[in-house]
This record gives sequence, structure tokens and C-alpha cells, in this order.
Amino acid sequence: MTSPGDSFAPGAADTIFALSSGAAPAAIAIVRISGPRADEALSRLAGTLPPAREARLVALRHAGDLLDRALALRFPGPNSATGEDVVELQLHGGRSVVAAVESALAAMDGMRAAEPGEFTRRAFEHGRIDLAEAEGLADLLQAETESQRRAALALAGGALSRQVEAWRQRILSFAAQVEAVLDFGDETDVPDLPASFTDNVASLLQEMRSWLARAPAERLRDGIRLVVAGPPNSGKSSLINVLSGREVAITSDIAGTTRDVLESPTALAGTPFLLVDTAGLRASEDRIEAIGVARAEASLASADLVLWLGDPEAAPDRARAILVQSKADVAVPDSRYDLAVSATTGLGLDDLVDMILARARDLLPVESEVALHRRHRELLRQAVESLEEMVRSTDPLVQAELLRVARASLDRITGRAGVEDVLDLLFGRFCIGK
Repeated sequence: MTSPGDSFAPGAADTIFALSSGAAPAAIAIVRISGPRADEALSRLAGTLPPAREARLVALRHAGDLLDRALALRFPGPNSATGEDVVELQLHGGRSVVAAVESALAAMDGMRAAEPGEFTRRAFEHGRIDLAEAEGLADLLQAETESQRRAALALAGGALSRQVEAWRQRILSFAAQVEAVLDFGDETDVPDLPASFTDNVASLLQEMRSWLARAPAERLRDGIRLVVAGPPNSGKSSLINVLSGREVAITSDIAGTTRDVLESPTALAGTPFLLVDTAGLRASEDRIEAIGVARAEASLASADLVLWLGDPEAAPDRARAILVQSKADVAVPDSRYDLAVSATTGLGLDDLVDMILARARDLLPVESEVALHRRHRELLRQAVESLEEMVRSTDPLVQAELLRVARASLDRITGRAGVEDVLDLLFGRFCIGK
């Protein structure tokens, strides 16, 4: 260990630092340092090193000036959040205090400010977390609803990683049986593949397919796509404004006021939705309105749920539609609709929300189950397809290769191999101090 005032040895890996708590001013600001020179940085600032994992009050100084009196904690690697030596400084949360400490750190050789997500990326690179767990942390940082938070915690806690590892071990056992046939098939004491081999693979395939059939995680993150549609002047924009709790769309008695697709993220009883207002559906000679109608029809095609405010007989895809009689305060009751509402008086709105939430429950991931991201589903689908092809083959060489390909697909889910193309995109979602 060097003494305070010694310079850092050149050529070593960078040590990074960043404010890891909320933006100043605040009661406390936490500056995190990670890398091979973390202890040296603390030694230079405080003139001493406290024992590992014990908080100590220290006076931080630079160039003879007192910067702050702070709590300092040391977490030697590899048993730290990043797998490297880590130091955390709990400062008074004024902007000038944080700026002074960051300036002092930046002045030291081998120290630099962290990039977004770099602490978590180092944790991944040092094996403290795998890629699926890192994705869960990214989701947790962006969670806005209870359902998003719970799903993110499950992913960050390793629920998917443990399941993938269990599948991987079963595929390894299949591969070992196939390799035995390849290596020793000409010897009398090594039988062909057991009769249970095909059944065991079929059981694994059934389990993996059941995971693929689960509701996607994107519906938790992006919201259930709830499209409000119908003819012009049917009350679509008024209903969107009431459901979202703000003036999202311009409302008017003039038919054709809405000419484009308007999207409004919102939460109903903690469930995320993307409310979509659309142009009124009708034939039009107006070229601009016709473009809006085409976009409305495209939105209907991609909807998870539809609130249909038009003639019930013209409702698209009845399985996805809730038939809503709007303007119920002035309309003649019509039993063909699922319910009647009025955005003006509030009549029926509570019942409408309850019906939307009841339909949404079938579209969202079950809380006790891990929700798969698009990347997870694609890789799991590739593994399933490889196993299906393997079952159809009778050539042990082909079977061995397809089992390897299936295992490689699973390895990409957790980041064991071949994930360089997703790392920058993933860790760019993190804030600088994470």
C-alpha cells in the first residue's frame, strides 16, 4: 500500500468513480470508487485506510484543503459489488462538496469518471452477476409500477438464471449420452441411447415451450396496448383523457378532430397501459385524414385490447374488444354493448376500469412466474428448435452438434458466451453511478 501523497503506478487498469446516489443537493451523497486503486484513492484523501467493511468517520483532504468529514467504507475484491476493490464515501450532500471530492479524484493518476452502467458491467465481467440478472437490475431502475418492480426483482434475483442453468445441465446429460455412443459405440459394453432418452428430451421441450407461452415482459415494461377506436366524434378522445387523468387529446364536437395516433402511458390500479387514441374510422377524400385512418387500422391490428366505441356489429376481433357505449348521459341505452359510460358525468367509468383490469390479468405475466424479455424468448426458441431437430435426427454426430447449439443458445441468455453485441446496449440503460 502506498502512503498519502504517493503517485499511482502507471499502466494499471482504470479505477472509476461516480456519484451513486440521487442528484445533489441531498442529505447524503454517496460517491463510489471501484478498481485496483480504490484503496489508494481513499488513502490519499483520508490519510488512512479503515478496516474492511467497517464504516469510519474520516476527514477528506486534497492539496491541503479540507473537503468534507465523511463516512468511508472499504469492500475488498473479489467479495464486493463489482468484484473489484470498492470504496464508498458518504458525504454531506451539497453540490459543492460532491464537486470538490469528484475533482480531487479526477486529479489522481489512473482515475476517471465512470461511464453509464460501468459499475454493473464490471460486476458482470467479474462474475458477480450474469447477463439476465443485469437486465433485471436495468428493469428495476426503470420500474414505475408494482408489477414492474416485482418482475424486475425476480429477474435480478437470478430466478431465470437458475432455471436456465437447470435446463443446461439436462442438455449436458443428453450430450454425454450421445458422446458415449460416438466414442464407444463399437464396444459391446456401451449400449445405444436408452429408450428413455427421447422421453426425457420431450419432457424438457414441453417445459421450455411452456415458458415460451408465458405473457411477455414487454407488456409490463411498455404497458398493455389499449387502443380506443370507433367512428369520428364517438367520444374516443374524451375517454382517453379521463382514463389517463390528463388532457392527452384535443376534444371537439367537430368530426375528424383526431387525425393521428396519440399514445399516453398510464397506470390503472398499478397496472401499466399504453392508451392509444386513433382517428375516427371512415372513408375520407381528405388525404391527411385518410393517412390517419390507415394508422388507426394499423394500431387496431397491434392492439392487446380494444375499447370499441362504434356499432357493435362492426367491432374488430371481438375476443380483444370491449364494446363501449359512449356518451351514456345522452344516448339511448343499447344492450348490445358490454357497458355504457359517460366521460362527462363519470357514469360507468369505474365499471369500465374494472373490466379493463380483468381482461388485462390474462395478458400480463403471472406474478409468481418469471417474465421473459424478447431476447430471452428468441434464444430459448432457438434452443427449442435445435432440440426438436435433434429428436428427428438418427445420426449421433448431428445430434451432438444440435445439443451443442441448444446449449450455446442458453449460454447467451445468461451471458456465458457470445453476448458482446448486447452489452453496450444493455449497460447504456443504466445511470452513471450504477
